[in-house]
Amino acid sequence: MASFTLKSFTGLRQSSTEQTNFISNVPSSLSLPQRRTSLRVTASRASPNLANRKLRVAVIGGGPAGGAAAETLAQGGIETILIERKMDNCKPCGGAIPLCMVGEFNLPLDIIDRRVTKMKMISPSNIAVDIGRTLKEHEYIGMVRREVLDQCLRERAEKSGATVINGLFLKMDLPENWDTPYVLHYTEYDGKTGATGQKKTMEVDAVIGADGANSRVAKSIGAGDYDYAIAFQERIRIPDDKMTYYEDLAEMYVGDDVSPDFYGWVFPKCDHVAVGTGTVTHKGDIKKFQLATRNRAKDKILGGKIIRVEAHPIPEHPRPRRLSKRVALVGDAAGYVTKCSGEGIYFAAKSGRMCAEAIVEGSQNGKKMIDESDLRKYLEKWDKTYLPTYRVLDVLQKVFYRSNPAREAFVEMCGDEYVQKMTFDSYLYKRVAPGSPLEDLKLAVNTIGSVFRANALRREIEKLNV
Repeated sequence: MASFTLKSFTGLRQSSTEQTNFISNVPSSLSLPQRRTSLRVTASRASPNLANRKLRVAVIGGGPAGGAAAETLAQGGIETILIERKMDNCKPCGGAIPLCMVGEFNLPLDIIDRRVTKMKMISPSNIAVDIGRTLKEHEYIGMVRREVLDQCLRERAEKSGATVINGLFLKMDLPENWDTPYVLHYTEYDGKTGATGQKKTMEVDAVIGADGANSRVAKSIGAGDYDYAIAFQERIRIPDDKMTYYEDLAEMYVGDDVSPDFYGWVFPKCDHVAVGTGTVTHKGDIKKFQLATRNRAKDKILGGKIIRVEAHPIPEHPRPRRLSKRVALVGDAAGYVTKCSGEGIYFAAKSGRMCAEAIVEGSQNGKKMIDESDLRKYLEKWDKTYLPTYRVLDVLQKVFYRSNPAREAFVEMCGDEYVQKMTFDSYLYKRVAPGSPLEDLKLAVNTIGSVFRANALRREIEKLNV
């Protein structure tokens, strides 16, 4: 695996990998008809022991969600097959990961290209606000290349016992009965049959769909559609003196010119920068927005050479249906990308792990068949833990990304040290940061003031345009 070794930071938090007790001693046949207390049963009452074999689970898609799911399944005693169509896939992704992901997923430090400790938020009028003053010495935002991160997670899954197949999932035949298998149809590319590959089938007991925004697994279970954004990104190799400027710095640009409903970015990688933007509402203008993003950053990337161009759909909200019987969706396939920030890597890996843990627990480490009730525990845990974050960011996007005056107000707010502290604490550790009631009150007043100023400015601009 290609990687770039960087000297480690003193004080880096390397929290231990999450431990989960997968085995329950509660018998599945236990019932207490005379008591009204609820009883959590690990395996469904109807789930029989599997004779002379382990539970078979296919993971479709080898990104962060699929890699994390396959590793957890294999470690939990499940017969695991991971199918990925393109092993060197370079998804157009900013590549930012929170500090907690490094510890939670025990990521090797040499796959992190850059440790960003400073950010610039740049308004439509090119007013720049420096962000990052509240970060502690050991804290940073990790910048990774998806092709490196994804390969790392797949290799770990394989070392844990998963079978990794280079193949394209085509469709699946749904089972007629609750205990009969799913039949997967796929094309395997083994290097011997040429570019066309070889058509094959496979029987499995359960399926995890981690195959992205255009998920074929989602279509197979009638999961429904959702709004999606188009992300467009260019990787640009810039001169060394300009790369020094981005050594530990990332930039975010907001304005109608770079996106009517999102933001443009310049994120540093190992030896180049990733310059990109996205939009839901004006997909046909994405190249125009990309050109504007490059123009906003032109003095800092002057002399650069485009070495790769990438584009991909990004989901905007969870799908209407995320599971059906013994099939569950995770990551982009489920729609787990946040509004406002567009973050998806951590949530993809986390959802893959959560889903796999539910399968391991429900099957008692691969000994029993599972059913929808086992997978529903994953969804309930996910929604309880993360759905409030999605809702808050949805509101923020609707309030502050709707006009240039609103974006000016948003950038102004980002200059507040308290806002920065709360934002970074929540982002880096994926927890609700405890705040000060007095500071919260000041923030509320400042927010209202910023919104009022934005509305007043918008009305004045509209008068000038009449």
